[in-house]
Amino acid sequence: MISRRNFLIKGIGLSSTIALASSYSGCSPKIDRRETLRGPNHTLGHKLRTGTFPKPTQIIKTEVAIVGGGVSGLAAARILKQRGIEFRLIELEDKVGGNSHSDKNSVSSYPLGAHYLPIPGTYDKDLLSFLEEENVITGYENGKPTYNEYYLCFDPKERLYINNHWQEGIIPVNGVDRKSTEDFDKFNELVKKFKALKGSDGKEAFCIPLHFCSDDPSIKKLDTITFEFFIQQHKLSSPHLLWYLNYCCADDFGGTISTISAWAGIHYFCSRKGSASNAQPDAVLTWPEGNGWLVNKLMKYAVKETTTNSMVFQVGYENGKCIVDYFDAIKEESIRLVSEKVILATPQFINQRILSGTLERKIDYAQFSYAPWMVANIKCSNHLEEKRGERLSWDNVIYGSKSLGYVNSNHQNIQLFSDRQVITYYLPLTGADSNAERKQSHQRSFKDWYELAIEDLKLPHPTIEHSIEEVDIWLWGHGMIRPSVNFISKTSFDASAPIGQKIFFVHTDTSGISIFEQAFFVGTQTAKMITV
Repeated sequence: MISRRNFLIKGIGLSSTIALASSYSGCSPKIDRRETLRGPNHTLGHKLRTGTFPKPTQIIKTEVAIVGGGVSGLAAARILKQRGIEFRLIELEDKVGGNSHSDKNSVSSYPLGAHYLPIPGTYDKDLLSFLEEENVITGYENGKPTYNEYYLCFDPKERLYINNHWQEGIIPVNGVDRKSTEDFDKFNELVKKFKALKGSDGKEAFCIPLHFCSDDPSIKKLDTITFEFFIQQHKLSSPHLLWYLNYCCADDFGGTISTISAWAGIHYFCSRKGSASNAQPDAVLTWPEGNGWLVNKLMKYAVKETTTNSMVFQVGYENGKCIVDYFDAIKEESIRLVSEKVILATPQFINQRILSGTLERKIDYAQFSYAPWMVANIKCSNHLEEKRGERLSWDNVIYGSKSLGYVNSNHQNIQLFSDRQVITYYLPLTGADSNAERKQSHQRSFKDWYELAIEDLKLPHPTIEHSIEEVDIWLWGHGMIRPSVNFISKTSFDASAPIGQKIFFVHTDTSGISIFEQAFFVGTQTAKMITV
């Protein structure tokens, strides 16, 4: 049975905890349970708009200042630590991780954001080295890495709920007409073509990291049209295929085929070229806490150097030195870092507010669009009642839904049986106007989000409410960058340019693709460059 990966080969700062009896609908069971609505610390982040920060009370000198503790900032910290370079890392949240945050309850760890890492290709030398260090790669056979079996996604990997039945794989098969089958075959041929394509510069058209992709104008021209227009050009119109393509765009970009560029859409399908001695090229690495496991491994390189709960409110350049002013919300005081270099691992909607007005930067901040997301982790007292068909998998998708379905967070647990389970439900808000979607997400209550998720999940699991013990909802106001038309070829190029070889930008929004591999690569390469 064909799977997605075989086919590819490829917020807000609410923090409320409530224990109450649920009565959100007339037929809902009255069960005492723990319910939380959380998200990134927007209260502290929004202080940037007021500009009311006290003057720094102390000055700290360091060689490099890192602003932001997401994957790119942590990857940079790893290199600096390995090379013996003094640095300080300032993080807004109470812990590092960016959109690879995770948490845990009495049953399992679970992701609050990114939840898997595809098997890397040959270009990711530094990522492969990191995975070796952490025993994810246990050796090599015939030049191909051997992966730790505990971290390769266990079977069954994925299923799709369609026509009141669970089928294996998430490409629609059950009840699909001949036209849909033909369109999938045609699209598959396009994927094969672009996967093997090389530009006039000899580089592959699509790969990861993006730095290695071809700059051939005839290929980059795909960034000037929408993915939807590209699909129409090839006369592909099957509703099943269009649903699938929109699902994939929501998965990586928080958008739809009408809101992202054709180059970005094709990149999703053609850039994954994994290599392993004991796994298929489409295999993925995953953990109960998702990519939070990788973040925890990166954290050890910056434990003493990291200051959390702190808001950087100004980055400037004075007398040949970089200046970073931040407000420590715990101590309620401002502190100044004086450094030789600054690595900004912060998104551009933050950078436009913290960069000193004396620093010139040719960038149109209005072109940056970020997709909001809702992630709900649901602890159940027993195994979910199942509709007929394929058994519970790691990835469980509902055909026709606006969500991405849910991940079974217990899937990688080694224990043979547990009477409880945790599922992680993902809902990207894919409307064309991301600002309007973000505003609406702020206005929704826990009840609103709960009902959205449960009404969706009740389709394949009609009695799910009877077993719910905990619901932890996490909102990402700016979950990921959305690569709209012309963004990757124009806007992102300008955004990645450093200022005077002193201030460097490594957030994934400068590339247009919010994935772990890209963040790790840019953070690593920037740290190497500034320490030569």
